[in-house]
Amino acid sequence: MNIDQLRDGFPDENACRDFFESVTWPDGRQCPHCGNLKSYDLRSTCVGPGTYECGQCKRQFRVTTKTPMDSTKLPLWKWLQAMYYIVNSSKGVFSVFLAKWIGVSQPTAWKMGHAIREMMSPVSKGRPPLDGIVEIDEKYFGGKPRYKPGVIHKGGRGTSKQCILIGVERQGSVRTQPAQNDSIANLSLVAKRYINKDAQLMSDQHHSYRHIAKDYAVHSTVNHLRKEYVRGDVHTNTAESSGSLLERAKLGVFHYMSRNHLSRYLNQIGFRWDHRIPEHRIAK
Repeated sequence: MNIDQLRDGFPDENACRDFFESVTWPDGRQCPHCGNLKSYDLRSTCVGPGTYECGQCKRQFRVTTKTPMDSTKLPLWKWLQAMYYIVNSSKGVFSVFLAKWIGVSQPTAWKMGHAIREMMSPVSKGRPPLDGIVEIDEKYFGGKPRYKPGVIHKGGRGTSKQCILIGVERQGSVRTQPAQNDSIANLSLVAKRYINKDAQLMSDQHHSYRHIAKDYAVHSTVNHLRKEYVRGDVHTNTAESSGSLLERAKLGVFHYMSRNHLSRYLNQIGFRWDHRIPEHRIAK
């Protein structure tokens, strides 16, 4: 929908609140403190609208309680607008422009953007691990070093750039996670967290992947050093395509992503990938 349709669909704060409650509590209102399903709607001038009291622990809560929007003083309509712009942008939204579009300060828009990216995390949604054919690849994320006459800088592995592990299910979801380095121990922990043991792994011939693959059903590789990128159905092009989205977001919008907040930017790129419509092509 366009922005006019969004305004027509959510004409007031009550409509926004009803929408967030339907998404947060699809099976009925649940206390975020104790998980109890019995609660009471507090209708008093002493509390704001949309405030409830748990029938078990007697604590008060709202739809934003214990979420990245907790304790917000902004109208839910502004949160909904921010989500609309971030989700519908091809690479993301710069906080300066987001602030202008929804009518808040730049620091507020920056914080809202990171809160929304936090809610895009696949872990927070309880999504199942990757299964079937899963491509894995590592990416080294960071800018180019300053030019120094006569100095040839290394690229990727062996530098101080941030290592990111990418796992992509064919025609499915993606999981990206920053790793301290590309050692067996670090990559193995990330793989165990996101990839099902029955999956068929596809990777290049990095020694870490060969060790990790011992715990999985099947492992197929391509040899990039010999310019082998596709062998039949074996390739890592899907994982590399997912990684390129992060580069486009950095070059086109954000320009700099700190290590402290990189995982949230990865959430946004992964969310966009998971909600795309894959194109199925029939080989001729």
